[in-house]
Order: sequence, then C-alpha cells, then structure tokens
Amino acid sequence: MITVAFLAAVKILSLGDALVAARTRPSLTQARAGTLAAWARANEARAALLPQVNGSAAYQRRTGNFAQQPGSIPSMNAVNTPSSFDTYNYFSLGLQVNQLLYDSQQSIDRLRSARVSAESTRAAERQAVVAAALDVRASYFAARAQRALVEVAKESLALEEKHLAQVEGFVRIGTHPEIDLAQSRLQRANARVQLVQSEANYDQAKAQLNLSMGRPGPTDYDVADDTVPLIGGEDGPLEAELSEAESARADLSSLDRAVRAQELTVSSTKGGYGPSVNAVMGLTYAGTDPAKLVWNWTAQLQLGWTLFGGLSTFESVKEQEANLVIAKSQRDQLKMQVRLDLERARLAVRGAKAALVASDDALFNGKERLRLAEGRYSAGVGNAIEVGDARLALTQAAAQRVQSEYNLATARAQLLAALGRD
Repeated sequence: MITVAFLAAVKILSLGDALVAARTRPSLTQARAGTLAAWARANEARAALLPQVNGSAAYQRRTGNFAQQPGSIPSMNAVNTPSSFDTYNYFSLGLQVNQLLYDSQQSIDRLRSARVSAESTRAAERQAVVAAALDVRASYFAARAQRALVEVAKESLALEEKHLAQVEGFVRIGTHPEIDLAQSRLQRANARVQLVQSEANYDQAKAQLNLSMGRPGPTDYDVADDTVPLIGGEDGPLEAELSEAESARADLSSLDRAVRAQELTVSSTKGGYGPSVNAVMGLTYAGTDPAKLVWNWTAQLQLGWTLFGGLSTFESVKEQEANLVIAKSQRDQLKMQVRLDLERARLAVRGAKAALVASDDALFNGKERLRLAEGRYSAGVGNAIEVGDARLALTQAAAQRVQSEYNLATARAQLLAALGRD
C-alpha cells in the first residue's frame, strides 16, 4: 500500500505503484461499501422466507372482577361475585413461530431481485475501478509529459548558454555587433523563465497525480518513463474489439443485471394480486403463581387475500413496469455509448501514432536547421535572428513530440477503459 510516508521517501514513482495506490482511494472505498450494503439488503429480503420466531414475557397486577360479556355463559358464582379492589399477580410467557408457506412468488422474486441488484452493484464497483485506473493513468501521463518538458527547457537553456558564450567571443573580437549579445542574453533569460515555469507545471501535475491516487502528499519525487504498450487489436477490425467491450464492460454488465432485477421486481409486485398462506404455532405458560404456570399450545393456518386494496397493487405494477422500460432504455443507450467510446479511442490512437511519426520528423529537421544556422552564423554569413528562430523552432518541435507521446499514451489508456480493462 502506498502511503504518504512512502511518497515522502520515494525517488521514482512507477505507473504500477500509482495504480496500486489508487485501490484505496475514497471513491473505490465508497464503491466497495455500496456493494456490501447491497448484499446486506439482499439478505434482509431473504428474512421473509425464513421462520419468524417471537418470544414474549409479561407480568400483570390486576383485579379479578368478572365482567359479563354478550354471548358468554358465566357460572352462577361468577355472576354473584361482587366487585372488589383486591389485586392478583398474573404471569405469562409465550413463544410463537410463523412460517410463510405461499405468497404467489412475491417474497421469492423480491429476494431474487435484491440479489441481482447486489450483483449489479458489484459490477458498478468494478466499473469504478476501471474509471479510477483511467484517471490515474491520465494524471500519470500528464506528469510524465511535464517532466519531459522540463528536460526540453533544460536543453533549451543549455543551448542558449552555449550560444551566449559563442556570441561573447565573436563580439569581443569584433566580428559581430553588440546587439547580437543583447539578443542572446534576452533569449537566455527567456529560457530560464521557461524552465522555472516548466518545473512549476511538473509539481502541479504531480499534485494532481497524488489526488488521483487518493494519497495527498509531497511532490518531491519523479515519475518513471512508463507508458501503455501496444494494445493487441488496436489496428484490427472494430467489430472484434466491440465484441470484447460488450462482454467485458462492467457498466454494461451492471445495467444488464439492473434490467433483470427490475423484471423480478415487476413479478414480485404482481404477486400482490394473490393470496398468502402462513403456518403459525404458539406455546404459552401462564398463571398467577410462577411456580405453577399452565402451558397451552396452538397451531393454525392463516389465509390472507387482499381482494380490493384501493388499486394500490395495480398502480404499483404500472410503476414498476415503467421503471423496467427506463432500465432497458438506459442499457440500450449505454450499448451505443460503448461503441462510440471504442471508436473515439481507436481514432485517437490512430491519430496520435501518425502525429508521433510527424513530430519525430519535425524534431529531426529542427535539429538540422539549427545546425545549419549555427554554421552560417559561425562563418559570418548568418545572423543572430536566424539562429534564434532555429532554436525556437527546435524547442517547439521537441515540445510537440512530448505532446504527441502524451496523446498516444492517453489515447491507449482511454482504449483500455473503453474495452473494460483496468
């Protein structure tokens, strides 16, 4: 596990270490807790199918006066007993077991729906892992690009220092005007400013990387040259990768399970039209003397059937069927989005690879242009502006190549996410 202390001591942070560190970021902890809560709800739904056992104990202090009720046949003594304020103890212990025998699949389908919903939540957790991996890779490659731009700025400053020393010698012997020296010093100062800004951007990129890993901490470390290697199939036919994406994308799997869970919810709701049957058995101990309690037991079957409930079941079924339409529409929409994500990522990879080749060519020609400009300047047939333009063009070409490398790495990271890989 990557800790803040680790970030304080590490010198080079690899992409693998960054991905491991992100496993404990708050968003993934929240996703895991959501899965645990979903399975707990599924277990709660199971309770309706298991025996319900209730125990009770009561103590009363009450009068013993007899009150005649319509339909009762009291004894003559009970009728003649006068009312009194005398009170007596009464103890009662009870145990009741209730078991659902039948309810038109209502409870069973509710349980099945809860379990499938929990599986959907688990798939959503998996998608959160994929999203976190993409976030970390994007931040890592951004930091890597900024580190490369620092190196470009250092090389640019070194060139300016070298050229300044050359110009100072030429001005000293009088072969070049002093304005060349002022121009060279200005370009060196600009190169220093660019280096300072590049180093600040690098630190900011590492701070963003720390946030992506869920490990805020110091930024006094460097990122390695890790990148995303060639992805098998990135240049192949779209349909092959689309098939992989549709079977591997956790968000699509989550919605498939959500649709199934909603279908079971509709079935469970329709179960409200039917009757329910329960078996109930009770055991009691009661009496006025705790040492001489009398026991009784009962057993019964209970049939319950809501013949008219104000159309509540009818409207509930309509609501759940509408929710099912919504779930199916969301799944169908995501299927189209999966294809779009894959096409975009593949096109981005293709474009980034072509741009990288072009930027390599531009960098080569930029170096050649600077070599020729410096040769002309040394021979006295060129001027400082020509050399300055050549150095600026070389710096821009080097920065463009860094950007092309970043674009390719980021595009491949997006392709991994589009394929459902973390």
